[in-house]
Amino acid sequence: MDCRLDGQVAIVTGASSGIGQAVARGLAQAGAAVVVNYNSHAEPADALVAEIAASGGEAIAFGADVSDEEAVGRLFAETVARFGAVDIVVANSGMQKDAPTAEMSLADWKRVLDVNLTGQFLCARAAIRQFAAQGDRGVSRAAGKILHMSSVHDVIPWAGHVNYAASKGGIAMLMRTLAQEVGPRRIRVNAISPGAIATNINREQTQGAPGEKLLELIPYKRIGAAVDIANAAVFLLSDMADYITGATLYVDGGMTLYPGFEDNG
Repeated sequence: MDCRLDGQVAIVTGASSGIGQAVARGLAQAGAAVVVNYNSHAEPADALVAEIAASGGEAIAFGADVSDEEAVGRLFAETVARFGAVDIVVANSGMQKDAPTAEMSLADWKRVLDVNLTGQFLCARAAIRQFAAQGDRGVSRAAGKILHMSSVHDVIPWAGHVNYAASKGGIAMLMRTLAQEVGPRRIRVNAISPGAIATNINREQTQGAPGEKLLELIPYKRIGAAVDIANAAVFLLSDMADYITGATLYVDGGMTLYPGFEDNG
């Protein structure tokens, strides 16, 4: 048995860049047909679809704001129309709108919660409904799989980012509650909590002097790459992980070990 996803259909939200892009690419390389969801920038999503097709895989791009209930419905409907089913959902879309709490606007609080938490709920709910409608397709030991993308800030407080940290803490309990609820239906629900991952968006924070400073928070002494998250995702979504549900996998080089206390603080 290996980490293959042949014959399965996966939706990856927020897949036009960064971690989502790497996860979508990894699922395609493992044999899944992939729906590359994006919100506002179609070009990178289309480029990833072309890359997957050039490698012999199947993929389509589809624009949808995951915080919009109707848009999520269209995303799932288009996936079923194109590929006939949904077997895997990776709820990856997320955003930040940072400010000290006293200066944070209610609009920025709500927008981050809408995308990061409500968006994951909407995608998970749609997935559970679709899994029930299509029944066991026989392509995996599970009848369906949901993977929530969280953050080490589901356990590590992050001053100045209260909306983001609250959304990630919410994901942790959302995932565990869903796993408890739908486990008897053979639906697996898990989460990945990345630590410091180098992407184009955070290049300034992960390279040069800022990157060296960041290493002080990482016992393993390297910045993560998006492919590290993709590899973990492929494993958790494969039959190799069939007895894993309700779990959060921290892919963080040990950041959650609180290295500031390695010498008793």
